[in-house]
Amino acid sequence: MLVAGPSAQDIGIRQYKPKSTLVVPAHPVPRARYPVIDIHSHHPRLTPERWATIVSEMDGQNLQILVNLSGGSGERLIDAMKVIAASPAPTRMVFFANLEFRDLDQPGYGARAAARLEADLAAGAKGLKIFKNFGMTLKRQDGSRVTVDDAEFDPVWQVCAKRGVPVLIHTAEPAPFFDPVDEANERWLELQVHPERRRPAGEFPPFETLMAERDRLFARNPKTTFIAAHFAYHANDLGRLGRLLDTHRNVVTETGAILAELGRQPRAAREFFVKYQDRILFGKDSYVASEYPYFWRTFETADEYFDYYRDYHAFWKLYGLDLPDIVLRKLYYGNALRLVPGLAPAGFPPVTGGTAAAR
Repeated sequence: MLVAGPSAQDIGIRQYKPKSTLVVPAHPVPRARYPVIDIHSHHPRLTPERWATIVSEMDGQNLQILVNLSGGSGERLIDAMKVIAASPAPTRMVFFANLEFRDLDQPGYGARAAARLEADLAAGAKGLKIFKNFGMTLKRQDGSRVTVDDAEFDPVWQVCAKRGVPVLIHTAEPAPFFDPVDEANERWLELQVHPERRRPAGEFPPFETLMAERDRLFARNPKTTFIAAHFAYHANDLGRLGRLLDTHRNVVTETGAILAELGRQPRAAREFFVKYQDRILFGKDSYVASEYPYFWRTFETADEYFDYYRDYHAFWKLYGLDLPDIVLRKLYYGNALRLVPGLAPAGFPPVTGGTAAAR
């Protein structure tokens, strides 16, 4: 006896997960070809037991170093670093410090924030992470928004320039999150399933306002190295990202949480990675061990039309970029070793060879 499946009317958005009938060669990549430094990882509450599990997962993936961007500041940061230092793998995770805003409205905040950062760097932090609330939702007591280029924070950027440490800065969200959620918005379905990701006008500054503030910050601090998180949210417009990198030589970028944008434009993305091979670092964002192989497959193969690793984060399929070896080595570890002081270089083969031509 045949049992009828659900009718079209019974299938909700979350249940609709069509399976492709396309049959093409597939080359899953469970382990990265070269050792990897993940510049964008988050581990806010790390126990020795959890760290031991993560190290085992890292070994299987060829992940050598995680940069924990959720280290905090002060005693919290020191306590987190102690967990790693006392483990059998003390060089496999490093920390970026974070700013504290509890005294934002008190006179002299910028100088105090800079002093706290100096102390965090002296304690062992390797850089500074700026979260997305900076510029978007962070406000003073009078209700005024803290802009990305607020001069109050100049002493902080100056400390980073003086100490030669990078600032990994997350500004805004994908541009469609700020657009009207209508039939023209390519992320309409995602924003139905996750309405909390919407950034409606009136409640949030416009996307272009945030981009302009960020770019003024870059221009005003040419001696500070900024890592623009998430491909600067220009992964859907690589020409714009290229102009940003060409204009601001103190800016590099990283691949956290934008794999689907790259995977839907493999030829253009490959050319971009080749051209800007010295300006892109590997980053993933949230740590889920099972999701890394999607990055390896996208970067290392020419596979076609394979699934992204999460539902309702992106709706297009991935295509492999088949990056040249020299570009992979720089992406996976070479650029991070160059830009982040104090990373353990042992276990990383030399990055040799000139600029690779696209082929």
